[in-house]
Amino acid sequence: MTEIAILGSTGSIGRQAQQVVSQLGSHFKVTALAAGRNREVALQQVKELKPRVASLAREEDAAWLRRNLDGTTDTEVVWGMEGLVTVATWPGVDIVLTAVSGAVGLLPTVRAIEAGKDIALANKETLVAAGPLIMKLVQEKKSRLLPVDSEHSAVWQCLQGERTREVAKIILTASGGPFRTYRREELENVTPEQALKHPNWDMGGKITIDSATLMNKGLEVIEARWLFGLDYQHIEVTIHPQSVIHSMVEFVDGSVMAQLGVPDMRLPIQYALTYPRRTQGPAPRLAWPLGDLSFEDPDLERFPSLRLAYEAGKKGGTMPAVLNAANEVAVEKFIAGKVSFMGIPAMVEKVMGRHAVKDEPSLEQILDADNWARETAALCAE
Repeated sequence: MTEIAILGSTGSIGRQAQQVVSQLGSHFKVTALAAGRNREVALQQVKELKPRVASLAREEDAAWLRRNLDGTTDTEVVWGMEGLVTVATWPGVDIVLTAVSGAVGLLPTVRAIEAGKDIALANKETLVAAGPLIMKLVQEKKSRLLPVDSEHSAVWQCLQGERTREVAKIILTASGGPFRTYRREELENVTPEQALKHPNWDMGGKITIDSATLMNKGLEVIEARWLFGLDYQHIEVTIHPQSVIHSMVEFVDGSVMAQLGVPDMRLPIQYALTYPRRTQGPAPRLAWPLGDLSFEDPDLERFPSLRLAYEAGKKGGTMPAVLNAANEVAVEKFIAGKVSFMGIPAMVEKVMGRHAVKDEPSLEQILDADNWARETAALCAE
Protein backbone atom coordinates (compact mmCIF):
# COMPACT_ATOMS: atom_id res chain seq x y z
CA MET A 1 0.00 0.00 0.00
CA THR A 2 1.35 3.41 -1.03
CA GLU A 3 -0.02 6.14 1.23
CA ILE A 4 -0.22 9.66 -0.21
CA ALA A 5 -0.48 13.13 1.32
CA ILE A 6 -1.81 15.90 -0.92
CA LEU A 7 -0.88 19.49 -0.14
CA GLY A 8 -3.32 21.65 -2.11
CA SER A 9 -6.12 19.09 -2.28
CA THR A 10 -8.84 21.50 -3.48
CA GLY A 11 -6.74 23.03 -6.26
CA SER A 12 -6.53 21.87 -9.86
CA ILE A 13 -3.57 19.50 -9.36
CA GLY A 14 -4.93 18.19 -6.05
CA ARG A 15 -8.33 17.37 -7.54
CA GLN A 16 -6.81 15.70 -10.59
CA ALA A 17 -4.49 13.69 -8.34
CA GLN A 18 -7.51 12.29 -6.53
CA GLN A 19 -8.97 11.22 -9.88
CA VAL A 20 -5.70 9.43 -10.66
CA VAL A 21 -5.58 7.67 -7.29
CA SER A 22 -9.18 6.52 -7.69
CA GLN A 23 -8.14 4.77 -10.92
CA LEU A 24 -5.04 3.12 -9.48
CA GLY A 25 -6.83 0.61 -7.28
CA SER A 26 -6.40 -0.50 -3.70
CA HIS A 27 -2.59 -0.26 -3.71
CA PHE A 28 -2.80 3.55 -3.39
CA LYS A 29 -4.58 5.53 -0.71
CA VAL A 30 -4.88 9.23 0.13
CA THR A 31 -4.09 9.35 3.84
CA ALA A 32 -3.64 13.08 4.46
CA LEU A 33 -5.09 16.23 2.90
CA ALA A 34 -4.25 19.93 3.15
CA ALA A 35 -6.55 22.50 1.57
CA GLY A 36 -6.52 26.29 1.52
CA ARG A 37 -9.74 28.23 2.15
CA ASN A 38 -12.16 26.20 0.07
CA ARG A 39 -13.74 24.52 3.06
CA GLU A 40 -16.83 23.24 1.24
CA VAL A 41 -14.76 21.20 -1.24
CA ALA A 42 -12.45 20.10 1.60
CA LEU A 43 -15.48 18.81 3.49
CA GLN A 44 -16.59 16.74 0.49
CA GLN A 45 -13.07 15.33 0.08
CA VAL A 46 -12.76 14.37 3.74
CA LYS A 47 -16.16 12.67 3.73
CA GLU A 48 -15.26 10.73 0.58
CA LEU A 49 -11.65 9.81 1.32
CA LYS A 50 -11.75 9.63 5.14
CA PRO A 51 -8.10 10.64 5.55
CA ARG A 52 -6.37 10.36 8.91
CA VAL A 53 -5.65 14.09 8.97
CA ALA A 54 -6.90 17.17 7.11
CA SER A 55 -5.75 20.78 7.26
CA LEU A 56 -7.23 24.13 6.26
CA ALA A 57 -5.49 27.48 6.00
CA ARG A 58 -7.54 29.32 8.66
CA GLU A 59 -8.45 28.31 12.20
CA GLU A 60 -12.09 29.30 11.76
CA ASP A 61 -12.39 27.08 8.68
CA ALA A 62 -10.84 24.16 10.55
CA ALA A 63 -13.41 24.63 13.33
CA TRP A 64 -16.19 24.74 10.70
CA LEU A 65 -14.88 21.51 9.18
CA ARG A 66 -14.88 19.73 12.56
CA ARG A 67 -18.47 20.79 13.22
CA ASN A 68 -19.71 19.70 9.81
CA LEU A 69 -17.96 16.34 9.97
CA ASP A 70 -19.94 15.78 13.17
CA GLY A 71 -18.18 12.56 14.05
CA THR A 72 -18.74 10.93 10.65
CA THR A 73 -14.99 10.21 10.41
CA ASP A 74 -12.14 10.06 12.89
CA THR A 75 -10.08 12.50 10.77
CA GLU A 76 -7.86 14.81 12.81
CA VAL A 77 -8.40 18.41 11.70
CA VAL A 78 -5.54 20.95 11.90
CA TRP A 79 -4.86 24.36 10.37
CA GLY A 80 -2.30 26.92 9.18
CA MET A 81 1.35 26.35 8.40
CA GLU A 82 1.61 23.98 11.35
CA GLY A 83 -1.24 22.02 9.81
CA LEU A 84 0.52 21.87 6.44
CA VAL A 85 3.63 20.51 8.13
CA THR A 86 1.56 17.98 10.08
CA VAL A 87 0.00 16.68 6.86
CA ALA A 88 3.39 16.61 5.08
CA THR A 89 5.06 14.62 7.87
CA TRP A 90 2.17 12.33 8.83
CA PRO A 91 3.42 8.87 9.94
CA GLY A 92 2.88 6.19 7.34
CA VAL A 93 2.74 8.57 4.37
CA ASP A 94 5.09 7.43 1.59
CA ILE A 95 4.66 10.19 -1.02
CA VAL A 96 3.82 13.85 -0.45
CA LEU A 97 2.29 15.55 -3.47
CA THR A 98 3.21 19.21 -3.01
CA ALA A 99 0.57 20.93 -5.13
CA VAL A 100 0.04 24.19 -3.26
CA SER A 101 0.74 27.36 -5.22
CA GLY A 102 3.54 29.69 -4.19
CA ALA A 103 6.29 29.80 -1.59
CA VAL A 104 3.93 28.46 1.09
CA GLY A 105 4.95 25.00 -0.15
CA LEU A 106 8.61 25.41 0.80
CA LEU A 107 8.59 24.72 4.55
CA PRO A 108 6.25 21.69 4.53
CA THR A 109 8.27 20.18 1.66
CA VAL A 110 11.50 20.63 3.63
CA ARG A 111 9.93 19.02 6.69
CA ALA A 112 8.57 16.14 4.60
CA ILE A 113 12.03 15.42 3.17
CA GLU A 114 13.53 15.59 6.65
CA ALA A 115 10.93 12.99 7.68
CA GLY A 116 12.11 10.69 4.88
CA LYS A 117 9.13 11.13 2.55
CA ASP A 118 9.30 10.97 -1.23
CA ILE A 119 8.14 14.21 -2.88
CA ALA A 120 5.94 14.42 -5.98
CA LEU A 121 6.72 18.04 -6.73
CA ALA A 122 4.10 20.23 -8.40
CA ASN A 123 5.19 23.33 -6.49
CA LYS A 124 7.98 24.80 -8.59
CA GLU A 125 8.52 27.64 -6.11
CA THR A 126 10.18 25.18 -3.69
CA LEU A 127 13.15 24.63 -6.01
CA VAL A 128 13.09 28.21 -7.29
CA ALA A 129 13.53 29.64 -3.80
CA ALA A 130 15.72 26.93 -2.27
CA GLY A 131 17.11 24.69 -4.99
CA PRO A 132 20.58 24.02 -3.52
CA LEU A 133 19.17 23.43 -0.03
CA ILE A 134 16.45 21.07 -1.29
CA MET A 135 18.76 19.00 -3.50
CA LYS A 136 21.30 18.62 -0.71
CA LEU A 137 18.58 17.53 1.70
CA VAL A 138 17.15 15.02 -0.78
CA GLN A 139 20.57 13.42 -1.13
CA GLU A 140 21.15 13.31 2.61
CA LYS A 141 17.75 11.75 3.37
CA LYS A 142 17.76 9.54 0.25
CA SER A 143 14.29 10.77 -0.65
CA ARG A 144 13.01 10.64 -4.22
CA LEU A 145 12.12 13.95 -5.89
CA LEU A 146 9.51 13.09 -8.53
CA PRO A 147 8.69 15.93 -10.98
CA VAL A 148 5.00 16.59 -11.63
CA ASP A 149 5.15 19.73 -13.80
CA SER A 150 4.44 18.47 -17.32
CA GLU A 151 7.67 19.94 -18.71
CA HIS A 152 9.94 18.47 -16.06
CA SER A 153 8.12 15.15 -16.17
CA ALA A 154 8.75 15.11 -19.92
CA VAL A 155 12.48 15.73 -19.49
CA TRP A 156 12.60 13.12 -16.72
CA GLN A 157 10.93 10.55 -18.98
CA CYS A 158 13.31 11.35 -21.85
CA LEU A 159 16.29 10.82 -19.54
CA GLN A 160 15.31 7.33 -18.40
CA GLY A 161 18.27 5.05 -19.14
CA GLU A 162 20.40 7.96 -20.39
CA ARG A 163 23.60 9.46 -18.98
CA THR A 164 23.26 13.03 -17.79
CA ARG A 165 26.78 13.84 -18.97
CA GLU A 166 25.65 13.06 -22.54
CA VAL A 167 22.93 15.74 -22.47
CA ALA A 168 23.71 18.80 -24.59
CA LYS A 169 20.63 20.77 -23.53
CA ILE A 170 17.04 20.49 -22.46
CA ILE A 171 14.29 22.39 -24.27
CA LEU A 172 11.25 23.37 -22.24
CA THR A 173 8.15 24.02 -24.30
CA ALA A 174 5.64 26.80 -23.60
CA SER A 175 2.24 27.33 -25.18
CA GLY A 176 2.92 31.07 -25.31
CA GLY A 177 -0.32 31.75 -23.47
CA PRO A 178 -3.36 33.63 -24.78
CA PHE A 179 -1.36 36.76 -25.74
CA ARG A 180 1.38 35.15 -27.80
CA THR A 181 0.64 37.33 -30.85
CA TYR A 182 -0.21 40.57 -29.02
CA ARG A 183 1.83 43.70 -29.63
CA ARG A 184 3.38 45.33 -26.58
CA GLU A 185 0.86 48.18 -26.58
CA GLU A 186 -1.95 45.61 -26.64
CA LEU A 187 -0.43 43.82 -23.66
CA GLU A 188 -0.70 47.01 -21.63
CA ASN A 189 -4.50 46.74 -21.83
CA VAL A 190 -4.90 43.04 -20.98
CA THR A 191 -7.51 42.49 -18.26
CA PRO A 192 -7.43 39.85 -15.47
CA GLU A 193 -10.47 38.18 -17.04
CA GLN A 194 -8.59 37.75 -20.33
CA ALA A 195 -5.42 36.51 -18.62
CA LEU A 196 -7.27 33.88 -16.59
CA LYS A 197 -8.33 32.02 -19.76
CA HIS A 198 -5.52 29.65 -20.76
CA PRO A 199 -5.91 28.20 -24.27
CA ASN A 200 -4.77 24.64 -23.44
CA TRP A 201 -4.31 23.85 -19.75
CA ASP A 202 -6.66 23.61 -16.76
CA MET A 203 -4.69 25.33 -13.98
CA GLY A 204 -5.24 27.55 -10.97
CA GLY A 205 -5.53 31.32 -11.34
CA LYS A 206 -2.03 32.28 -10.26
CA ILE A 207 -0.32 29.75 -12.53
CA THR A 208 -2.56 30.78 -15.42
CA ILE A 209 -1.48 34.42 -15.05
CA ASP A 210 2.16 33.30 -14.80
CA SER A 211 1.73 31.34 -18.03
CA ALA A 212 0.38 34.45 -19.75
CA THR A 213 3.43 36.52 -18.68
CA LEU A 214 5.85 33.59 -19.28
CA MET A 215 6.97 33.86 -15.64
CA ASN A 216 5.76 30.30 -15.19
CA LYS A 217 8.26 29.20 -17.82
CA GLY A 218 10.98 31.25 -16.14
CA LEU A 219 10.32 29.54 -12.82
CA GLU A 220 10.45 26.20 -14.64
CA VAL A 221 13.88 27.08 -16.04
CA ILE A 222 15.19 27.60 -12.50
CA GLU A 223 13.49 24.42 -11.32
CA ALA A 224 15.01 22.46 -14.21
CA ARG A 225 18.48 23.74 -13.34
CA TRP A 226 18.26 21.99 -9.95
CA LEU A 227 16.29 18.91 -10.96
CA PHE A 228 18.65 17.96 -13.77
CA GLY A 229 21.93 19.59 -12.71
CA LEU A 230 22.47 21.65 -15.87
CA ASP A 231 23.76 25.21 -16.14
CA TYR A 232 21.43 27.85 -17.54
CA GLN A 233 23.19 27.99 -20.91
CA HIS A 234 22.01 24.40 -21.44
CA ILE A 235 18.33 25.12 -20.69
CA GLU A 236 16.29 26.67 -23.50
CA VAL A 237 12.65 27.64 -23.95
CA THR A 238 10.67 27.32 -27.17
CA ILE A 239 7.11 28.42 -27.84
CA HIS A 240 4.97 25.47 -28.99
CA PRO A 241 1.34 26.61 -29.20
CA GLN A 242 -0.17 23.14 -29.66
CA SER A 243 1.14 21.89 -26.24
CA VAL A 244 1.57 18.36 -27.60
CA ILE A 245 5.34 18.11 -27.07
CA HIS A 246 5.83 18.75 -23.37
CA SER A 247 9.62 19.13 -23.53
CA MET A 248 12.69 17.75 -25.28
CA VAL A 249 16.25 16.64 -24.56
CA GLU A 250 19.07 17.11 -27.05
CA PHE A 251 22.07 14.82 -26.62
CA VAL A 252 25.71 15.41 -27.53
CA ASP A 253 25.40 13.31 -30.70
CA GLY A 254 22.64 15.56 -32.03
CA SER A 255 19.76 13.21 -31.25
CA VAL A 256 16.65 14.80 -29.76
CA MET A 257 14.09 12.97 -27.64
CA ALA A 258 10.65 14.42 -27.04
CA GLN A 259 7.76 13.38 -24.81
CA LEU A 260 4.32 13.83 -26.35
CA GLY A 261 0.85 13.61 -24.87
CA VAL A 262 -2.45 15.40 -24.53
CA PRO A 263 -2.26 18.56 -22.36
CA ASP A 264 -3.66 16.79 -19.29
CA MET A 265 -1.94 17.01 -15.90
CA ARG A 266 -3.22 13.59 -14.89
CA LEU A 267 -0.49 12.04 -17.05
CA PRO A 268 2.53 13.49 -15.19
CA ILE A 269 0.75 13.10 -11.83
CA GLN A 270 0.23 9.41 -12.49
CA TYR A 271 3.78 8.88 -13.74
CA ALA A 272 5.18 10.41 -10.54
CA LEU A 273 2.94 8.34 -8.27
CA THR A 274 3.51 5.01 -10.03
CA TYR A 275 7.16 5.45 -11.08
CA PRO A 276 8.92 3.39 -12.37
CA ARG A 277 5.79 1.57 -13.56
CA ARG A 278 3.24 2.72 -16.11
CA THR A 279 -0.41 1.76 -15.84
CA GLN A 280 -3.82 2.52 -17.29
CA GLY A 281 -5.13 5.92 -16.20
CA PRO A 282 -7.90 8.47 -16.70
CA ALA A 283 -6.13 10.75 -19.21
CA PRO A 284 -7.24 10.58 -22.88
CA ARG A 285 -4.97 9.49 -25.73
CA LEU A 286 -3.51 11.63 -28.50
CA ALA A 287 -5.58 11.67 -31.66
CA TRP A 288 -3.56 10.65 -34.73
CA PRO A 289 -2.54 12.09 -37.13
CA LEU A 290 -1.35 15.03 -35.05
CA GLY A 291 -1.42 17.76 -37.65
CA ASP A 292 1.02 20.66 -37.67
CA LEU A 293 3.42 21.19 -34.76
CA SER A 294 5.03 24.64 -34.72
CA PHE A 295 7.79 26.30 -32.72
CA GLU A 296 9.09 29.84 -32.27
CA ASP A 297 11.51 31.73 -30.06
CA PRO A 298 10.11 33.57 -27.04
CA ASP A 299 10.04 37.37 -27.33
CA LEU A 300 11.82 38.72 -24.25
CA GLU A 301 10.85 42.31 -25.06
CA ARG A 302 7.14 41.60 -24.93
CA PHE A 303 7.49 39.01 -22.18
CA PRO A 304 10.34 40.23 -19.92
CA SER A 305 9.40 37.91 -17.04
CA LEU A 306 11.31 35.08 -18.71
CA ARG A 307 14.42 37.27 -18.96
CA LEU A 308 14.09 38.23 -15.28
CA ALA A 309 13.92 34.58 -14.26
CA TYR A 310 17.12 33.75 -16.13
CA GLU A 311 18.81 36.75 -14.50
CA ALA A 312 17.64 35.75 -11.02
CA GLY A 313 18.70 32.16 -11.53
CA LYS A 314 22.18 33.12 -12.71
CA LYS A 315 22.54 35.58 -9.81
CA GLY A 316 21.60 32.80 -7.39
CA GLY A 317 21.57 33.05 -3.61
CA THR A 318 18.39 34.69 -2.35
CA MET A 319 17.55 36.38 -5.68
CA PRO A 320 15.32 33.58 -7.05
CA ALA A 321 13.27 33.67 -3.83
CA VAL A 322 12.89 37.43 -4.26
CA LEU A 323 11.87 37.01 -7.90
CA ASN A 324 9.18 34.52 -6.92
CA ALA A 325 7.82 36.45 -3.94
CA ALA A 326 7.67 39.76 -5.82
CA ASN A 327 5.88 38.03 -8.68
CA GLU A 328 3.29 36.50 -6.34
CA VAL A 329 2.46 39.95 -4.97
CA ALA A 330 2.43 41.51 -8.45
CA VAL A 331 0.00 38.87 -9.72
CA GLU A 332 -2.28 39.49 -6.74
CA LYS A 333 -2.23 43.23 -7.47
CA PHE A 334 -2.97 42.61 -11.15
CA ILE A 335 -5.96 40.39 -10.35
CA ALA A 336 -7.18 43.10 -7.97
CA GLY A 337 -6.87 45.69 -10.75
CA LYS A 338 -4.11 47.66 -9.02
CA VAL A 339 -1.35 47.14 -11.60
CA SER A 340 -1.43 46.54 -15.34
CA PHE A 341 -0.44 43.31 -17.06
CA MET A 342 2.92 44.77 -18.05
CA GLY A 343 3.18 46.20 -14.54
CA ILE A 344 3.75 42.66 -13.24
CA PRO A 345 7.30 42.24 -14.63
CA ALA A 346 8.01 45.93 -14.01
CA MET A 347 7.26 45.49 -10.30
CA VAL A 348 9.34 42.31 -10.12
CA GLU A 349 12.31 44.02 -11.77
CA LYS A 350 12.07 46.96 -9.40
CA VAL A 351 12.12 44.70 -6.32
CA MET A 352 15.02 42.65 -7.69
CA GLY A 353 16.96 45.86 -8.25
CA ARG A 354 16.64 46.79 -4.57
CA HIS A 355 17.75 43.41 -3.20
CA ALA A 356 21.17 42.73 -1.67
CA VAL A 357 21.77 39.07 -2.47
CA LYS A 358 22.86 36.62 0.23
CA ASP A 359 24.88 33.74 -1.21
CA GLU A 360 24.43 30.16 0.03
CA PRO A 361 21.46 31.16 2.22
CA SER A 362 19.97 29.08 5.02
CA LEU A 363 16.28 28.24 5.06
CA GLU A 364 15.73 31.08 7.52
CA GLN A 365 17.51 33.56 5.24
CA ILE A 366 15.44 32.38 2.26
CA LEU A 367 12.22 32.89 4.21
CA ASP A 368 13.46 36.33 5.34
CA ALA A 369 14.20 37.29 1.71
CA ASP A 370 10.74 36.09 0.73
CA ASN A 371 9.12 38.28 3.40
CA TRP A 372 11.28 41.28 2.46
CA ALA A 373 10.34 40.93 -1.21
CA ARG A 374 6.63 40.76 -0.41
CA GLU A 375 6.78 43.87 1.75
CA THR A 376 8.84 45.75 -0.85
CA ALA A 377 6.55 44.71 -3.71
CA ALA A 378 3.49 45.84 -1.76
CA LEU A 379 5.08 49.27 -1.28
CA CYS A 380 5.92 49.45 -4.98
CA ALA A 381 2.26 48.92 -5.83
CA GLU A 382 1.03 51.82 -3.68
